[in-house]
Amino acid sequence: MDSVIVFVAQYFLYLAVLVTAGYWLLSSTPVKIELVIRLVIGGILALALSAIASRIYYDPRPFVTDHIKPLFPHAADNGFPSDHALFISLLGFTIVSYSQKVGAVLLVIAVAVGAARVAAHVHHPIDIIGSLVFSAIGALVAARLSRLRVVTRLTTR
Repeated sequence: MDSVIVFVAQYFLYLAVLVTAGYWLLSSTPVKIELVIRLVIGGILALALSAIASRIYYDPRPFVTDHIKPLFPHAADNGFPSDHALFISLLGFTIVSYSQKVGAVLLVIAVAVGAARVAAHVHHPIDIIGSLVFSAIGALVAARLSRLRVVTRLTTR
């Protein structure tokens, strides 16, 4: 079971990237452009929120506080928020407005990766929840900004 947890925790990120790339490749050109714009804007916002939050709230990793061995080597730094969960859930929250099925698959992957990272003793649940919140905010703001005239003009060229 530990090997499954490690695999999901470390490698399902690549599955999320492949799902996103496949969706992007099958999309029309205007959707491709808008999706990239939304991912960039949402990513910048989610990363900014993450950076601010990690300066405000420090959450030592479970293997540090509980004195247990993690299932894979990891730095003993701030665990809040989870970069893996942040990235994958940003993909899911962004794509869900284009395709509920593909977005839902990505969000399931994000939750699975988050749960596996908790089970591997490298994150606490609050680290995953924080990432989901920050990526949802980033994706939502990016969606609203993409409706502005400047961004709309870029996608219709």
